[in-house]
Amino acid sequence: MIKAVLIINTQGKPRLTKFYDIMTVEKQQELIRSVFGVLCSRADNVSNFMEADSIFGPGSRLVYKHYATLYFVFVFDSSENELAMLDLIQVFVETLDKCFRNVCEFDAVFNYSKLHTILDGIIFEGQVLETSSAEVIRAVEEISKCSPSLPPSCVCTFILYFLQ
Repeated sequence: MIKAVLIINTQGKPRLTKFYDIMTVEKQQELIRSVFGVLCSRADNVSNFMEADSIFGPGSRLVYKHYATLYFVFVFDSSENELAMLDLIQVFVETLDKCFRNVCEFDAVFNYSKLHTILDGIIFEGQVLETSSAEVIRAVEEISKCSPSLPPSCVCTFILYFLQ
């Protein structure tokens, strides 16, 4: 199961956070600070995979990719494959690139709800829902046609409907 998806800029500011385990906001902030502390201290030539037991508990793994000024981070347990998670980050970034024409930090700040909609099209409740960038984009476009400002509960229902 995927435990969390984070997008953090190079100064440590979270641009998107999605935790699939219930925890307090204070605990989430502490985890984000811990993850960023580890990421910014790692050399560029080391693996993008790491144990996250000390941060997220036993059996936790972390995979990340650094694009321009953003770290894309997935935290997951031992039931997920590390390479599949790395590929899922790539699918997420490719989908964002197609939606925003080369996604950047400003897109994450000013299109926060669209980022969450895209993420919900790929991962739902900690489980991988869709790995096709084209299918996720199609679902997001259909949702946008229905209503530009749907409440989050409706968005999840629409995503599940359009991805079937």
